[in-house]
Amino acid sequence: MPEYQSKVRSDPLRAKVQPLGLFETPLAYGSLTDGDALISELERLIRQRKDQSPGLARSNIGGWHSDTDRLEWGGQPAQKLVQTAINIAKRMSHFQDSSVADREWLVRMWANVTPAGGLNHLHSHPGNLWAAVLYIDMGYETEQESSNAGGSFYLEDPRFPMAAMRDTAFRMRGADGEPQQYQTEIELQRGNLIVFPAWLRHGVRPYTGKRERISVAMNIDAVRKDVGR
Repeated sequence: MPEYQSKVRSDPLRAKVQPLGLFETPLAYGSLTDGDALISELERLIRQRKDQSPGLARSNIGGWHSDTDRLEWGGQPAQKLVQTAINIAKRMSHFQDSSVADREWLVRMWANVTPAGGLNHLHSHPGNLWAAVLYIDMGYETEQESSNAGGSFYLEDPRFPMAAMRDTAFRMRGADGEPQQYQTEIELQRGNLIVFPAWLRHGVRPYTGKRERISVAMNIDAVRKDVGR
């Protein structure tokens, strides 16, 4: 059956409408305000661990991924960072059957060391509520190096590919009137911390800097204390 197309020319009805942004994806982005000493100690421990361990293969391509028990060898700096990330996750969380204080918050932490040519392919962290990343060393010294180093952290719109299945050129306008893209890049610097839903697919573009780039990542989950793990 052919699609209906109106052939009647008439003036359109007037309508008063307001764009609404529904189903937002919460994300926390900021920096450690007094974390220089902590970051330096984290970097020292990561480099030490890298010399002792071959690492794991996960989303990393061409880079070193530590084991996920960084809390066991990260010492006090790792503990402080975890508590900061948990506090942020708590502020962004709500449970229908309990309060955030009635939950036991569980964290797995690991380090990433990325040389030139390394990247992290698009992935998510199933089985967790939140994910977090802290950048320790960006791998460059000058602003000019930063613009040419690549390695941008990016996130994928969770509605993709459904929104593009009818027409790959189609974009919805958001409540701000701007076209919504299917991927968003976030430029991060040393000391920047980002906390986002663990199911949100994300990755890191190919890095081309002169020195190794170092970051710490975390999986954050919460279980009811009266239920247990």
